Amino acid sequence: MTEARIHSVQCLSPAGLHRVSYKEWGDPGNPNVLVCVHGVTRVGDDFDLLAQKLCDRYRVVCPDVVGRGRSGWLADPHHYQVPQYVSDMVTLIARLDVARVSWLGTSMGGLIGMGLAALPDTPIQRLVLNDVGPELNFEALQRIGQYIGQEMKFRSFEEGEVYIRAVSAPFGPHDKAQWRKLASDVLRQGKDGLWTRHYDPGLAVPLRDLTPETVKRAEATLWATWDAIHCPTLLIRGAQSDLLTPAVAQQMTQRGPRARLVELPGVGHAPTFVPPEQIALVEDFLMSA
Repeated sequence: MTEARIHSVQCLSPAGLHRVSYKEWGDPGNPNVLVCVHGVTRVGDDFDLLAQKLCDRYRVVCPDVVGRGRSGWLADPHHYQVPQYVSDMVTLIARLDVARVSWLGTSMGGLIGMGLAALPDTPIQRLVLNDVGPELNFEALQRIGQYIGQEMKFRSFEEGEVYIRAVSAPFGPHDKAQWRKLASDVLRQGKDGLWTRHYDPGLAVPLRDLTPETVKRAEATLWATWDAIHCPTLLIRGAQSDLLTPAVAQQMTQRGPRARLVELPGVGHAPTFVPPEQIALVEDFLMSA
C-alpha cells in the first residue's frame, strides 16, 4: 500500500505563529498537485482512500486546518475564520513549491477554496466543491456551532464511535469498517484515558457570534467571491443536505464559473469520498478538465 508522509509548515495569524500539519501522497516531485481540505470538525485523514486512488497521477496533499488533528491551535480563537485559513493555505502552497493546484474542499474546505480561487493570480486551476456554496443556512450553522461547542469525553473508543456515527448520520450509508475509520480519524485518547474529539473547542467561538444579519452580509460577500471565480468547477451536493439548498446549487450552475452539478441521493451534509462512486466523480472531473 502506498504510504503517506506527514509534514508541517509554520503559518502566521495576528496573534502569533502556529503549525499546520499536512499529509502528502505520491511523488513529491510531481507538478500535478491536488489539495484536499476537510470540513469544520474533520481532518485530512478523511481523504485517505481518495489519495490512495489518485496518488499515481497526483501529488495529493491533505492538510489538517489549524485547530484540528495534528495541527496547532490558534492563540486567539476569534481567528478561526476563512480569511485566516486562506492565508494558511497560501503558505502551504508556497511550501509545496508549485505554481498551480487542483482543489477539493468539503464544506469549510470548499469555502476556503472559493476564497482562494477568487483572488487574482490564484494558484487554483480546477475546483471541486463538496456540499457548500455562497449561501449559508443560519439554522444549519447554529446546529454545527452547538455540536462543535459541546465538551464531550468518552470512556472508550467504542462509546465515542457510537456518538460520531450518530452525529455523522447525514454522511449517508457506510459499512462498519468505514464508520470505524471515520470515527478513528477524529477521536484521540487523552492522558486521563478518556477519548475526545480531536480539535480545539475554541472553533465554536466565531460561530457563536453569528446572527441572521451577519450571515446575510457574509452571503453577499460570498456571492461576489463566487462571481470572481473562473476555473472549471464541479459542485457535488448531497441530495438531503440542509446546508446547500437545491435552489442555491442551481444558481451556482448559472453564474460565476457555472459549475457542473452532481447530486448524490441518500446523502446529506456532506459526502465523504469514501464510497468508490464518489471518488470516481472527482477522478473523472480532474482527468477531463
